[in-house]
Amino acid sequence: MEENLQDEIKKLCKERDAVILAHYYTRDEVQDIADYIGDSFYLAKVAKKVPNKTIVFCGVTFMGESANIINPTKTVLIPAVDAVCPMALMVDSNKIAEMRQKYEDLAVVCYINSMADIKALSDICVTSSNAVKIVRSLPNKNIFFIPDGNLGRFVQEQVPEKNIILNTGFCHVHTSITVDAISACLREHQQAKIIAHPECTSEVCSAADYLGSTKELIEYVKDSSDKDFIVCTEIGVLHEMKKVAPDKNFYFVGAKKECPNMKRITLEKVRDCLKNNSNISRVDDQTRELAAKPLEKMLELAK
Repeated sequence: MEENLQDEIKKLCKERDAVILAHYYTRDEVQDIADYIGDSFYLAKVAKKVPNKTIVFCGVTFMGESANIINPTKTVLIPAVDAVCPMALMVDSNKIAEMRQKYEDLAVVCYINSMADIKALSDICVTSSNAVKIVRSLPNKNIFFIPDGNLGRFVQEQVPEKNIILNTGFCHVHTSITVDAISACLREHQQAKIIAHPECTSEVCSAADYLGSTKELIEYVKDSSDKDFIVCTEIGVLHEMKKVAPDKNFYFVGAKKECPNMKRITLEKVRDCLKNNSNISRVDDQTRELAAKPLEKMLELAK
């Protein structure tokens, strides 16, 4: 059944001149059918350069929006319209307006994990892999970092010369990971290295041997001489980690190992959106024009 679906999807992609982009947190079989697999930053760059007329974005809805913003002449399909990232909704326009009024010389730095209307109110976008570099490069002293408070705090620690104002947003998967869970796992696997995504809490980040974006965590386990890893991020990365380091062992901790929204994307839904040209990601022209500026600025500064 799965092989038939894969063949059908490949055929539809050829007919529609479509390319499939998938985030590391999606299901294994969705990653397997994708033309490009990566984290938010990598996929944003790919979406900008692919020549195809249609982009099927296998990720949460803000990712489809971002692809639409930087590719207004292309059709962007999102297989699951209900795959909404809760963190992306954890800041609003009123809070941004309040901060702009309160602080002079303020830059609103927007994690790419946000909706188009919030990007439109921001000065620049960042991802977990480039946030520190970009914030450090900004001329502004005051930075309002949205929506993720944990990633903002990580940047704050790395760039102490800036006054970074934190938002209260969070990723429910990463904040479910605790030091107690890590310690329990470490008792069973005493030689394991602890690796974590900076969306984790301060305590978890402090306990980690290595901190990095999704892509950086994968690269770390591939290049490391160690054999055992306690992995503090969403379990979807296991698929790629096993590919790049098949001889190594990975132990995932946390009460919520899976992002249920990413897992809403199935092969059937990928097939259906291609077949019916449905679930088109659309951002209105005014919002798109405003949101394109911080996204393009990110891609330029992160080179």
